[in-house]
Amino acid sequence: MDKKIIINIGRQFGGGGNSVAAELGRKLGIPVYDKELIRKAAQDSGFSKELFEESDEKKRFFSLSSIFANGFSETENYMSDRGLFKMQSHTIMNIAEQGPAVIVGRCSDYILRENDCTLNVFLTSPLEIRAARIAERAGISLDEATRLAEEKDKKRAEYYNYYTFGNWGVASTYDLCIDSSILGIEGTADFIIDFARKSGRL
Repeated sequence: MDKKIIINIGRQFGGGGNSVAAELGRKLGIPVYDKELIRKAAQDSGFSKELFEESDEKKRFFSLSSIFANGFSETENYMSDRGLFKMQSHTIMNIAEQGPAVIVGRCSDYILRENDCTLNVFLTSPLEIRAARIAERAGISLDEATRLAEEKDKKRAEYYNYYTFGNWGVASTYDLCIDSSILGIEGTADFIIDFARKSGRL
């Protein structure tokens, strides 16, 4: 692929974001970064992967005594999620520099806002459809799945809005917003690729 397109995927919980991202990666032959991004951020920074997993799309504080991968301890010092966010942002920018790639969540659209090769997509589905997906995947009741979807979306919105001063899930924030339940996973991926080509990103 000649162009270093970066497809940033924002998503509601249970909206098929990871599956669509994987399908985009398969069809375009480019890497996909989601949990993998956390591992890379940990490697790049020297901190433990567990630290980034605990902070993943949340706002919290951590004692440095518990987060150095090599066991160093500084019991009186603390690192906020803002510091971790900056480390992860650096990793995202490095990924974009190498490109092409699909990046799921983690404010990548905001972090790469000055990159002309990005396509920012938000995936959604009706709550009842998302709850059914979550219930089947996690083996829980529909009521539990509904509460989990609402809780996860609330945390993602808080995380995104806090770091970007933007509006998570608001159409004007993205290039393209899609209900993935209409075309399905593969059809949604095909639609995004067609949009990317017609918009000159591919």
